[in-house]
Amino acid sequence: MLRRPFVDEPMSPLAIWSARLAWFALAVAALSVIIVRSGLLEIGPAIATFGAALVFAAAAILLALASFIAIWRSGSSGLGRAIGGMLLGLMLLAYPAYLGLRASKLPEINDITTDLSNPPRFEVLSRLRPRGRVDYPAGFADQQRKAYPDVTPLQVELPVRAAYDVALKVINKRKWLVVDARPPATARRDGVIEAVARTTIMGFRDDVVVRVTGLRDGGSRVDVRSASRYGLHDFGANARRIVALLADIDDEAGNVPESARSDERPTPKPAPAQQRRQPAKR
Repeated sequence: MLRRPFVDEPMSPLAIWSARLAWFALAVAALSVIIVRSGLLEIGPAIATFGAALVFAAAAILLALASFIAIWRSGSSGLGRAIGGMLLGLMLLAYPAYLGLRASKLPEINDITTDLSNPPRFEVLSRLRPRGRVDYPAGFADQQRKAYPDVTPLQVELPVRAAYDVALKVINKRKWLVVDARPPATARRDGVIEAVARTTIMGFRDDVVVRVTGLRDGGSRVDVRSASRYGLHDFGANARRIVALLADIDDEAGNVPESARSDERPTPKPAPAQQRRQPAKR
């Protein structure tokens, strides 16, 4: 019985280039993340690098689809590489596609606050923010009310110093970079904390200021402002950050012992009056 000689099927060039472009796109995307997180370059080149990664990922998907047709017609090998290139490209494009979907449903704003009439101000962080991005834009107020009605101040039944300590504790737990912390004092009623938060994947820097104000009834009000340092759209990140932060502060405030829930100090008792000496009897 004669055996047919084993002949390797030629590899589809389209499948080869699909896999190559997909892995190259992954390397470029990782490089852009490293650039942002390390601060080696300005934000512009980092964004451009990530955009190039997305272009390569899209090209890998297109080549994979073309290779499927070529493999079906010619019977060449390389189906595994084509599938790998397509899946890797889809993985890289998934998160930007999700952000694009969110952007279509949310207003194009990047500065959120719980106090629209008197937003907390950036003081130390104003030196780090780009020019023109220090004050809360007045035009954002109406859009914020409609899109994020749950972004409201928090009131806790704690004196202002205890509420300030709780807020600072929660921020430290989140490992944000605290650039300034000004506790309330006799001459200054409010306590203010300024910190820098980082986004999960890209590590973009967003600026946060927390203001703790004492109320007449002995409680405190906590206001927060969170603003993206760069970009025109925050995709809802600042609102989610504020809501989560206030929820954590509220939970932590419930764990404060009763002894720390009052600013009242015990009034020192007056010293007992000295008894008048009776004249000695003779």
